[in-house]
Amino acid sequence: MSLIEIPEEHRMLQELVRKFVDRELMPLEPAVLARESEGGALSLTPEEEAPLHARCKELGLWGLDVPENLGGANMPSSALILVQEELGRTCTPFLFPPDSPNLHMMLAVADDYQREHYLAPYAAGEKKSCIAISEPGAGGDPAGMLTKAVQDGDDWIINGRKIWVSRVPASDFIIVMARTSPGKRADGVTAFLVDKGTPGFIIERQIKMIGGRRTYELVFEDCRVPHRNVLGKVGQGYEPMQLRLNVRRLELGARCIGISERALQMMCVQVKQRSTFGVPLSERQAIQWWIADAATKIHACRLMVQAGAATLDAGGDVRNEASMIKVFATEMATEIVDHAMQAFGAMGMTRELPLQLMAQQVRVMRIYEGPSEVHRMAIARRTLKQYN
Repeated sequence: MSLIEIPEEHRMLQELVRKFVDRELMPLEPAVLARESEGGALSLTPEEEAPLHARCKELGLWGLDVPENLGGANMPSSALILVQEELGRTCTPFLFPPDSPNLHMMLAVADDYQREHYLAPYAAGEKKSCIAISEPGAGGDPAGMLTKAVQDGDDWIINGRKIWVSRVPASDFIIVMARTSPGKRADGVTAFLVDKGTPGFIIERQIKMIGGRRTYELVFEDCRVPHRNVLGKVGQGYEPMQLRLNVRRLELGARCIGISERALQMMCVQVKQRSTFGVPLSERQAIQWWIADAATKIHACRLMVQAGAATLDAGGDVRNEASMIKVFATEMATEIVDHAMQAFGAMGMTRELPLQLMAQQVRVMRIYEGPSEVHRMAIARRTLKQYN
């Protein structure tokens, strides 16, 4: 039981999502696993996705964190992490529209024009978006950002490259971070809304990632964007993007809880059924310690994520908590999934089970939204300041 009280309406939402995952998403896993094992992308076909979206609308699982004035349910982060935890239990790739992190970034700084032409249709699920931050050779470090935007009358001209961008072909517009003036690290970085099909916006190549994921490298060659598409203030685009990252890291922590719960469940069922040298695996001390450690770490991680969400809902600064969650949750899930695979023996190495796909997904999580090493540096820096 959690020491943090969860409102009844949030528990009801979690139960509704749990049933949706069990009844709608889990049955699709065999097809998803088969496509991925044959080299395909980790994705749903339009024929699979359409009825899921229809079911979401029927159940009210749409626009969960969208403000009520935009037709949403306006759920707080403390409720949304419960949703992400349930979605993490399946390797069937699915999100309740829209993509939450970009929504929060736009809600924070979008003006009236942007709210009408981008935010409103995005919140309604009529448009999709993605965000381009990282660059070749610099990653997500703003100090190394080379993509530049220069003002030309009422327009801005963007030149540069971005890499590791997800969901580009399916997106109607992209949020692009570019340097508009010199500055230390994030100072002088501006966010731009760039429409799909804008001249000079080029999808250079698709990059196949482990776990069936796909990312893209983008090129901007004299890409002309009107000034009205500047998202937020010129030279101050990094702060609202940080809000996006904090939301994303909390959601990632909740996803890792779901992944770990699924792996623990599979491991417990397996070790009760499998015996070695006449003794059930469940009676082996090594296995029992795996299970004990998994249950303990899942409980600790859940409390961390719940506390972080409560702080975010209260308007507090969660940067340090989000970094701690990012490191702890991904490493926890890595260990638990690995132990589950070990408990299954050779079967755990097959592509017939979801464990191998979960392991690959968790491995990628230790890189995106900031690698573990960078988060540890940030945590250490803040801790050292605390004890001056």
